[in-house]
Amino acid sequence: MLPATASRVENATSEDLNRHFAAEIEESLRHHAEHPEHIAHRLDELDHEWDIERTLEANAATLALTGTLLGAFLDRRFLVLPAVVTGFLLQHALQGWCPPVPVFRRLGIRTTAEIDRERTALKALRGDFGRIEAISTEANPRRRAQAALEAVER
Repeated sequence: MLPATASRVENATSEDLNRHFAAEIEESLRHHAEHPEHIAHRLDELDHEWDIERTLEANAATLALTGTLLGAFLDRRFLVLPAVVTGFLLQHALQGWCPPVPVFRRLGIRTTAEIDRERTALKALRGDFGRIEAISTEANPRRRAQAALEAVER
């Protein structure tokens, strides 16, 4: 059985490392609760943070291209490199794990879900979702849905 897409990397990561990432998010929120003027800057940083998927894709593409070029111009044995790399990429797509994942996770590369948790919590801290509370009792479901979309787009 294949793991759920959104949680497959976290499921394949050690509990200690997952706790570390959760603690970093909590620390960020405590800091920004005391310094709300820094929230916009942190949100901008989060918008530019590379997640584990992007990091793996860039790493795999670089290694596969390098192996292909070396195989084409120097020695065909280098073609083993792109074969191994694409195998790892397939393993990651199916299981959420491949040999580079633990290395990148220890280097601090987070999942999209972890980045989004921090982003959403910071937006809530800033008050971005306050408008939904005012509309949550409204009977018109379309208006409530529109308010939710507008709050998320901020």
